[in-house]
Amino acid sequence: MGSWQRLLLFRGVSLRGGARACAPLCGRQMLVCWRQLSGAESETLKQRRTQIMSRGLPKQKPIEGVKQVIVVASGKGGVGKSTTAVNLALALGANDSSKAVGLLDVDVYGPSVPKMMNLKGNPELSEIVFLVYCYSMSMGFLVEETAPVVWRGLMVMSAIEKLLRQVDWGQLDYLVVDMPPGTGDVQLSVSQNIPISGAVIVSTPQDIALMDAHKGAEMFRKVHVPVLGLVQNMSVFQCPKCRHKTHIFGADGARRLARTLDLDVLGDVPLHLNIREASDTGQPIVFSQPESDEAKAYLRIAAEVVKRLPSPPDHPPASCSLPEA
Repeated sequence: MGSWQRLLLFRGVSLRGGARACAPLCGRQMLVCWRQLSGAESETLKQRRTQIMSRGLPKQKPIEGVKQVIVVASGKGGVGKSTTAVNLALALGANDSSKAVGLLDVDVYGPSVPKMMNLKGNPELSEIVFLVYCYSMSMGFLVEETAPVVWRGLMVMSAIEKLLRQVDWGQLDYLVVDMPPGTGDVQLSVSQNIPISGAVIVSTPQDIALMDAHKGAEMFRKVHVPVLGLVQNMSVFQCPKCRHKTHIFGADGARRLARTLDLDVLGDVPLHLNIREASDTGQPIVFSQPESDEAKAYLRIAAEVVKRLPSPPDHPPASCSLPEA
């Protein structure tokens, strides 16, 4: 053990050994001791980091019965990510009735799926959406609608693990995961614990939203999750009376970002009253108005997503690891 490790600083006094005399330290001596301590701590942290990295990244384990996982994400809240996730899940089932689809809401702090699918409202509609189109799970089923979830990171991670592993999904072709906004713990936890077939990034054409969408796409690339493409939400508003089109949030911003990232735009979704009303009343537009132009936009996006998915494994391995960085 070096001398700095036997040195204790207490109000400018050096204490060496058990009963030896104490001598006051001047400011310069204290600075030297601090530098020695900091340097040693830095070296210890480096060694610890090396040990952790040598273990490799967390082992990924597929969700039992689930063939492919599609995550829907955004860098910023308020861009219509959850609306897109709900309608994408329904559109995947509507495009191919032979496919079983699930919807997992991992936005622990602000779950939206229960309200958007009316699973706490009209029982008849709930049963139809739930049984005919897709299965769903959300933290919102476990807490009151107005009750805040005031949890620290470890509790959130525990909840995510339970939502992933302790839900009986049955046999699913697709599990659509509605991620929380941002690039934090939940995104990393999901990305590193289960194999993900692809990510869909949702953004409005606005520059502020696109900045965060860019970060979201880069995050998935860093954890080796394929980004399937971008959805340009609220792309244009058309006046219902005069039919004039206005690009409230800007025009084609997502397309410019897609070119920068060498990605595709999976589709455009207009800013339309019907989409908002359908979501607020728990009647997703793909379910309640399947022949509308707005629903058809989601159906086209779902078709583009399927085109870009890799072929699912016939027998998923029990576990696999992420590629090395």
